[in-house]
Amino acid sequence: MTTIPSDYVERVYAGWLGKVIGVRHGGNIEQWTYDRIARTFGEITGYLHQFKNFAADDDTNGPMFFLRALEDYTYTSDITPEQMGLTWLNYAPDGHGFYWWGGYGKSTEHTAYQNLKNGIMAPRSGSIEQNGPAVAEQIGGQIFIDVWGLIAPGNPALAAEYAEKIASVSHDGNGKYGGMFIAACIAAAFTHRNVHDMLNAGLAVIPADCEYARMTRAVMEYHAGQPENWREAFRFVETNYGYHLYPGECHIIPNAAVIILSLLYGGGDFSRAINICNMCGWDTDCNVANVGTMMGVMNGLAGIDASWRKPINDFLCCSSVIGTLNMLDIPWCAAYIASFGYRIAGTEVPERWAGVLNGDAPRFHFELPGSTHAFRTDADDSGAHVTSFVENVTEAAASGTRSLKVVFDRATGGYGYRTYYQTYYRPHDFNDSRYDPSFSPLIYPGQTITATVMVPSFNGASAKARLYVKDGNANVRHYGESVTLEKGEWTSLSYELPAMENVCLEEAGIELVPTAGWHDNLVYYIDSMHFSGAADYAVDFRYERMERWHGLHQEVSQFTYLRGLWALENGELSGSYSGEPAECYTGDLKWRDYSFEAVIHPQAGNGHYLLFRVQGGIRSYAVGLAASGRISLLKNDNGYSELASADFEWANGQSYTVAVEAVSNRFSVSVNGQTVLQAEDEDRPYLSGQVGFASMGGSHTHYKRFAVRGL
Repeated sequence: MTTIPSDYVERVYAGWLGKVIGVRHGGNIEQWTYDRIARTFGEITGYLHQFKNFAADDDTNGPMFFLRALEDYTYTSDITPEQMGLTWLNYAPDGHGFYWWGGYGKSTEHTAYQNLKNGIMAPRSGSIEQNGPAVAEQIGGQIFIDVWGLIAPGNPALAAEYAEKIASVSHDGNGKYGGMFIAACIAAAFTHRNVHDMLNAGLAVIPADCEYARMTRAVMEYHAGQPENWREAFRFVETNYGYHLYPGECHIIPNAAVIILSLLYGGGDFSRAINICNMCGWDTDCNVANVGTMMGVMNGLAGIDASWRKPINDFLCCSSVIGTLNMLDIPWCAAYIASFGYRIAGTEVPERWAGVLNGDAPRFHFELPGSTHAFRTDADDSGAHVTSFVENVTEAAASGTRSLKVVFDRATGGYGYRTYYQTYYRPHDFNDSRYDPSFSPLIYPGQTITATVMVPSFNGASAKARLYVKDGNANVRHYGESVTLEKGEWTSLSYELPAMENVCLEEAGIELVPTAGWHDNLVYYIDSMHFSGAADYAVDFRYERMERWHGLHQEVSQFTYLRGLWALENGELSGSYSGEPAECYTGDLKWRDYSFEAVIHPQAGNGHYLLFRVQGGIRSYAVGLAASGRISLLKNDNGYSELASADFEWANGQSYTVAVEAVSNRFSVSVNGQTVLQAEDEDRPYLSGQVGFASMGGSHTHYKRFAVRGL
């Protein structure tokens, strides 16, 4: 039985924060040795590097996207390894981003992905039988596993059951046991406040005679005899379980030993445990992240010092094929994870969290202690030096118990002071290209922004407020109606964005303009903000750009891609590949009924397609110009099959306006304004998803422009 604790949502938030903190803390010294770290940094007490924003990492990609198997298939323990393996194929790009693609037989994840893609389904895809022990027992079995403990609070056995299935997609033997152990420890951390009890819960779910268990007991015994000096303990680990004793690039046993050591010598303190883990070296981001999750759950939010949280500002970057899921805020992640915990336990969500976890509450609600949802500040240049910040407070709320307090220490009448959520990111927003992220905007023309805001009575003067979006292509803001705020009263704002062309909306927020002269400061509170509604916009590719991260990572703005060569050529989107379909995507998974129109300019070959209702790399529809003079409608269910077709003579070098209307499971296709094909999908139809483009059968395809309109 799983019993949900009363502070479950907060503890999930703390655990996932711990994970993200750990990845960031260890990220830039990954695979450094203990000696190199000691020479460079000495005693570590906080973050070693500062980042504009921390780019994507495999340690956080894996957990957030593998968990989607519970949404796409079943959240019960009936979920199978094969379904979890299909989740890999659906959300991970093919050969770039997401994982370390170090080669078949070298990178465990690369090996497993290739196996899955070629029909070797899980669990064989990750088995020793298929890949050998060196590949199967690398570290990945435990680094992607944290969420499976978070969804089974106080139930280590259930956490281990889920973890065994997902770990088996890519790992086996000790690689799989490590995943089971870590997940069980995290689940136990909800009910145990003692590290030894937590570790024993982990040991209880793996074979007592496996090397992972023997190593764990040995480190625990060493600590029992010499509990003071963790550095001597590391020398014991290095001698008896070091890298030199195990094959492969990054074996699980040395790194697991460091995790056990850090938990024991951390003395139950979050900061001490993750700092010790970082100073031990080896696969630092992975190890520190697992420790961070366990200690975050065990100690709760109060146990995580603000110095760890503030630089993150609740932002998480990912690198899946779904661009809108590559810009996440950590409270959203916590709610998504916790929603499965309640469903699996068969327990009703407490009234306080029901709206947040069921999706009925605003996206940005600030109800979790300390949460900022990655909101940021900005101001017009008034000539005065302005310091600004946001903080989560309980001193004001329109609903619930918390809000976001926004402070500008100097404000001038007639100038704008903004708080916003960044809805699109570009290379200049990051210091590096870690795991090659790419993005699609989170808000589009045609949609609606709502927010609730209040200026407190102690402000020196009144202010006007208006919602806005910023178009990054033209560097222009578009504003909603301006409303005068009554001091001390909450005001609801709404802005229905008009249809627009050739924009990339990269900010959505609230602007306040003081209505009188000079003030010492400007303070206001945001209770909530939300985006909703259908998109209505058009893009001519002449207005898009290639976003250069480095020579090997360049992206077409607003698009992610599964595979193939995607670039802009003479103001047109160009896609090509040999063999498998080249595919790229934009838009939102939640889009349901819409029309999607694009101008196709085929260059060579016989497969030039639009994609719609795209739910990932193995779930979508395609319609386009096919061989033998046909228009073809295809369905991708881990491989394309034809749903319907019609005769239509076309030729390379000519342009064709192809449009599809998707309403429920019914599709109507037109070319150059004439309806040519109508069809229904009566076998598990896809009812929502992104849009995109595909060039199939070794073709080369250009696209001039496209438009999306909600129906």
